[in-house]
Amino acid sequence: MKKKWWQKEVIYQIYPKSFYDSNNDGIGDIKGITQKLDYLQSLGITMVWICPVYKSPMADNGYDISDYYQLNPEFGEMKDLDELIVTAKEKGIKIVLDLVINHTSDEHPWFQDLLNNPESSPYRDYYVLKSGKDGQPPTNWRSVFGGSVWEPLKNTDEYYFHSFHKKQPDLNWENKKVREDLYKMVNYWLDKGIAGFRVDAITFIKKDQNYDNIPADGVDGLGKCTKKTRNQPGIAEFLHELNDETFAKYDCVTIGEAPGVPYEQYGDYIGDNGYFSMIFDFRYADLDVASGSEWFKRVDWNVLDLKKLIFTSQKEIQKVGWGANFLENHDQNRSISKYIKEEENRNFYSATMLGAMFFYLRGTPFIYQGQEIGMTNFKRKSIEEFDDISSIDQYYRSINEGFSAEEALHFMNLRSRDNSRTPFHWNDQEYGGFSKVQPWLGMNENYKTINVEQQEQDPDSILNFYKKIIQVRQWKECLIYGKIEPILEEHPTIVAYKRKLDSEEVVCYFNFSSESQKVELDAKYDVLLNNYKEEKETISEQTYSLKPYQALLLLKKEESCHE
Repeated sequence: MKKKWWQKEVIYQIYPKSFYDSNNDGIGDIKGITQKLDYLQSLGITMVWICPVYKSPMADNGYDISDYYQLNPEFGEMKDLDELIVTAKEKGIKIVLDLVINHTSDEHPWFQDLLNNPESSPYRDYYVLKSGKDGQPPTNWRSVFGGSVWEPLKNTDEYYFHSFHKKQPDLNWENKKVREDLYKMVNYWLDKGIAGFRVDAITFIKKDQNYDNIPADGVDGLGKCTKKTRNQPGIAEFLHELNDETFAKYDCVTIGEAPGVPYEQYGDYIGDNGYFSMIFDFRYADLDVASGSEWFKRVDWNVLDLKKLIFTSQKEIQKVGWGANFLENHDQNRSISKYIKEEENRNFYSATMLGAMFFYLRGTPFIYQGQEIGMTNFKRKSIEEFDDISSIDQYYRSINEGFSAEEALHFMNLRSRDNSRTPFHWNDQEYGGFSKVQPWLGMNENYKTINVEQQEQDPDSILNFYKKIIQVRQWKECLIYGKIEPILEEHPTIVAYKRKLDSEEVVCYFNFSSESQKVELDAKYDVLLNNYKEEKETISEQTYSLKPYQALLLLKKEESCHE
C-alpha cells in the first residue's frame, strides 16, 4: 500500500483516570498528561491516544458520553485540552482521542428528552426502541456486559436497546439525522487540531433488523448479541458515509476497534480506500479465553498457538493494508502476566523480549501506559475491590455457570480490565507518585519495585530497553515498511521472522523459553538489538544459542546480501 505518515508513528495509550493526578483528588487528569509530556518525549513517543475525557457519569469510565462537546470536570476544562494539544505539538507529539459513536450515556440530553417525552420526543428515533412480547423483552439477546440487551422504557410497553451496559443505549444508525449529528461532532474535534481518532466498538453500529431470537448459549437462557449486532450486512454503507463525511476530509489517522471482521473483509476496512487507517486484531490478545466476553471459559495455549495467531494476522493484514500492533490496552490484562505463564520468569528478559517481539511486527506499534516498565496484574481479595462493570458481571455470570466464588474471583484476577487500569507507578512513594491522596482504584502493591523513577536511573531497566526498541525501529525503515516473512514456524518456543525492504534484511528472534535454544544462521550479521549484554557486534557462527527469553535482532551484512 501507499506510504502514509502515520505508519512511522509510535503511539502511547493513556487511560487518563490512572495516568497522573495533577490536583491531588485521586483521579488522573488532562493537566497531568501535559506535565508528563517530557517523559513521553524521552521514551520516543510521537503520538498519544487518550481514552474518553468527554462529559460522562462514568458508569463505564467515560465510554458512556453525556455530552460530546464538553469535558468531564474531573479531567479538567477545555482550555486544559487545548493547552495539551499545543504543548504536545511543540514536543513532536500528536494527540488522538477516543470516538464513541455506537452509543451514548442514558444521561445524554437526547436520551433524557426521550425518557421525559417517550411519545413526542424529537429524539425518539435516535435510539433503538421495540415493543415487548407477552410481557418479555423483544429478543433473548445477551449484552456484552451481561443480562438482556433490552431495558424497559419507563411508563411505556417499549424497551430500549444496549449492546453494552444499560446506561449505554445504542444509537439508531438507521436514522440519517443521528448520523448527521455525529458527523458534525467528529468534524468539530478534527477542526480543533487533533490528529485523529481511535474508533470505539464501530462494528456494532449495524443491527440485524429482523430482531429474531437466537439459540441460548448460557444458563440465563440468552444468546450473545454479537451474532446479530456485530459486523452485520449493510454496515459498509454506514462506514463509507462516515469516512466520506469526516475522516476523508482531513489528513488524519483512524484506528478502528473492529472485532468480528473476518480477514477476507480486511481490504474494505484498511485497504488504500478502506474505512480506517488501521484496525486492531484481537485474535492473539484473546487467546487465553474462548471468548473475549466470557472470561470463565479458559483456554490452555502454547507458544505455537500464539505464533499461529500472530503470523496469520500479519500475513492477512499485509495482503491489503496496515495493522495496529499491541500487547496491552485498557480492556486487556497485563501482557507479562498473560504471556509469561510462570511468575518466576516474569523479569527484565521476558518483559523486553515480549516488547521487542510485538514492536517489530509490520504495522504501527501501540504501547499502553505501564507496559514500558513491566507493570503486572494485581490480585484482589474480593469482588467488592473491583471497579470495572464488566468484571463484576463476569464474576456473577461465572457463579451462575456453576463455578465457585473462589474460582470466579480467580478468573477476574486473571482477566479483569482493572488489571490495566490501576494507577501508574511514577516512583516508590505512597500511591506510587500518582497522587498524594488515595487513588480512585486500588494500587498494585509492587509499585515500590516497579516504577519509572527507579528504572530511569537504571541503564539496564525495562524502560531504558524500550527506549532502545523505539530508537532501532525509527532508525531502520526496513523495520517500518519492510515486508514480514515468518520463519521457524513450527518451533515450539521461538517466535522468529524476517523484515525485508529492497536489499536490506533484518532477522528477529524471540525465545519464549526459560531454557537456551539453538538456531541456525545462514550469513554474517550485525547485531541491531539484544536484551543480553554481549560484546559481540557481529555474529558469524552458523549455530547460535539463544539464551532464556532472549530478544535478538540481526541485520544481514551487505557482503552477504550480494554473495
